[in-house]
Amino acid sequence: MRPTLPQWSGTLAAKAAAFITVMCCALAALLGVLVHVQVTDQTVGQARDQALQRLTQATERYEAGDSLKRGAGVDPPGLPPTLRKLAVGGDRGTMVADFAGRPTMWAAGPADGHRALAVAVDYSQQARTIAGLDRAILWSSGLAIGATLLVGALAVTRVTRRLHTTALVARRISAGDLDARVDDPRTDPRTKAPARPQDEVAAVAAALDSMASSLQGKLLAEQRFTADVAHELRTPLTGLHAAAELLPPGRPTELVRDRVAALRTLTEDLLEISRLDTGRERLELDTEQLGPLAERAVRGAGSGTEVRVVRDVAVETDRRRLERVLGNLVANAHKHGRGPVVLTVDGPVVTVRDHGDGFPEYLVVHGPQRFRTEGGARGHGLGLTIALGQAEVLGARLEFANAPDGGAVATLTLAAQEER
Repeated sequence: MRPTLPQWSGTLAAKAAAFITVMCCALAALLGVLVHVQVTDQTVGQARDQALQRLTQATERYEAGDSLKRGAGVDPPGLPPTLRKLAVGGDRGTMVADFAGRPTMWAAGPADGHRALAVAVDYSQQARTIAGLDRAILWSSGLAIGATLLVGALAVTRVTRRLHTTALVARRISAGDLDARVDDPRTDPRTKAPARPQDEVAAVAAALDSMASSLQGKLLAEQRFTADVAHELRTPLTGLHAAAELLPPGRPTELVRDRVAALRTLTEDLLEISRLDTGRERLELDTEQLGPLAERAVRGAGSGTEVRVVRDVAVETDRRRLERVLGNLVANAHKHGRGPVVLTVDGPVVTVRDHGDGFPEYLVVHGPQRFRTEGGARGHGLGLTIALGQAEVLGARLEFANAPDGGAVATLTLAAQEER
């Protein structure tokens, strides 16, 4: 199994902070190593030259038979065995080793009788210099990493804040708020300064605002067209309905009246959807008992529906709109499902279930779509759309699902006031 990363690790700010930290650490380590190696080589080289110079002087005194100065001797105690072996073999060399508890630079060369002539130079000051340099590299690297991380985090946070604002606006637009705009200052030619050119985030914000404006314009045009068509159809349909009532009884007359009634229903549905789209609907709130209200809605939608009141509650709602929602759900269950159709009131939750083939997959995932029905079903596909729109006006939540044992289930959740 792959390890599960924490949620914050997927954010742009966390990734940028991790990247900046890794790069700063790598750069600080590289520079620290380079400085340490350069200074150490220089310091060790100077100490080695000094030790070899003293070894040369000691060799001259030894060959001249003079006494050796302090710090020089033949096979002195503390001489590293490796360096002594090198000197006995006829070569000269140097080595840093501890002697008498202090770091010492040894230089040794050959002497007579397979012995080694060596000098010891105190290396304490150089060792302290290198140790101090290493400490300075460490704390300066830490300070540089912290400062760079802070500056980088501030810069990335500004970008992520703008991206977050753009994402919030996009969610508002997808939720139906077509007036939402990012309004990034960099995208406004009246406020954009020459020193602040448009960056990629501003380009995304400008594209989102342009898309929202275009979408809003198209939707408003469609809404106006739908409302105008519906209004224009009402007058001739009223006259057509009156004329159909004057026709003599018979099968053709019934067909004409049935089609006229369907056209009138479609026209009224289109007008209602137009009002819902434009947000012109206003609530007339009152306190209602949900159980009796559901029974009235079922009677208005036709017979053959069982009403079960498990737990009744009082709700503050618009009675006409709520009856419209429940009536549409019950009518849809009878038209597109199979009986028995059961409406259940359980507190503020009302469910309408049939025992047919269930809702189509697209409806469960994306919600109802206008003028779309499947399987050769009758109707124009506006009933559930109107029910969903009226539920949103009521501040209720309407969800669609399929029961595990078959059948469609529509669940309407209202805000309850008190139980009975």
